[in-house]
Amino acid sequence: MDGPVVVKLCGAAIAHKTERGLVRLGLRGPDEVREAAVALLDAATAEDGAVGLLVAPQVKGARELIAGVHRDDQFGPCVMVGVGGVLAEVFGDVAFRLAPLEPVDADDMLDDLRAAALLGPFRGEPPVDRDALVGLLVGLSRLVGERPDVVSVDVNPLIVVDGRPVAVDALVELA
Repeated sequence: MDGPVVVKLCGAAIAHKTERGLVRLGLRGPDEVREAAVALLDAATAEDGAVGLLVAPQVKGARELIAGVHRDDQFGPCVMVGVGGVLAEVFGDVAFRLAPLEPVDADDMLDDLRAAALLGPFRGEPPVDRDALVGLLVGLSRLVGERPDVVSVDVNPLIVVDGRPVAVDALVELA
């Protein structure tokens, strides 16, 4: 892979990798990757169950979003989008809609964000590709409609790279 890579410890019982220090960033070359892999595997606990390592190109961008779905006991499947990354809980800037979504519904969700201006041109970067983001939200809506075993999906962060949202981590909960 060209450029720096990221190594993550992954497993069905591992939900929040960042909080547990299970992500290593900016690694260059096989020696750094090997050292990070050993440290991450050593950090695994019995409660984690079977684990593996994900090695991927490191993605950089100034904006991070979150998207997902959740099955609410009262309302049924809901689609969510908002400000993401490690600050998602701090800002709590999210918009929800009931599934199924049409593209116009997903587009309206983006305008409902208090930080909607982050989707426009930002510090010399192009605006977020709204069509791509709308397509992602409609796709999540379709997924939860077609798969009753999907309890929730949390795609966080979606890092905006040259205007395109790139999913770099996700958590899928199945019934």
